[in-house]
Amino acid sequence: MKEILGESIYFGFFITIGAYYIGLQLKRKLKLGIFNPLLIAIFLVMGVLVLTGIDYEAYQQGGRFVSDLLTPATVCLAIPLYKQLHLLRKHGLAVFVGISSGVLTSAVCIFVFCKLFRLGHEHYVTLLPKSITTAIGMGVSEEAGGIVTLTVISIIVTGIVGNICAEMLCRLAGIIHPVAKGLAIGTSAHAVGTAKALELGEIEGAMSSLSIAVAGLLTVVVVPLASGLL
Repeated sequence: MKEILGESIYFGFFITIGAYYIGLQLKRKLKLGIFNPLLIAIFLVMGVLVLTGIDYEAYQQGGRFVSDLLTPATVCLAIPLYKQLHLLRKHGLAVFVGISSGVLTSAVCIFVFCKLFRLGHEHYVTLLPKSITTAIGMGVSEEAGGIVTLTVISIIVTGIVGNICAEMLCRLAGIIHPVAKGLAIGTSAHAVGTAKALELGEIEGAMSSLSIAVAGLLTVVVVPLASGLL
């Protein structure tokens, strides 16, 4: 059985889609933020691989088909932005300042974190792209000399935590304007956070989509400048 599943190039694809579907159904029924479909899918896939004894390389033969859809899916987020283009024209300066402050805040927090825990330069540049989408973050980390695998993990964890906590944190911080909500979520929690922003409303989703692209571009500029600080 192990050999048959391990040799199938579609095994990774179907187990990934199936695990996410289960997570999605749990979230819909239980309606609790902690039951994030992506988080549940990660643990389910890990459990299946452990129980079947199939190694990651065999799983990735099919799993990569899902990964290949990441960039096109991110580009598709431009659709809600296009529908709300008038808001971008109206709040252009506030949008740019908000996203820029978010990117700089993230870089400062990572610097302080690495100082507190005495992490070296390699780990510092590994964590710097944690708040941008994986498609951009992997390249930024590799170029800066970081550990790409750990960068991907930090991006995923950041997105899941953002997705789970975004609504609560906005409420605690008194952020009620839909544009401000979208910018905050997209800048700090990239595409996974944007999924939550889209649940909150079309305006939140559009602004969060914009934040992914702009925050990614700004991070590409900021990381080489900030990497020399540690």
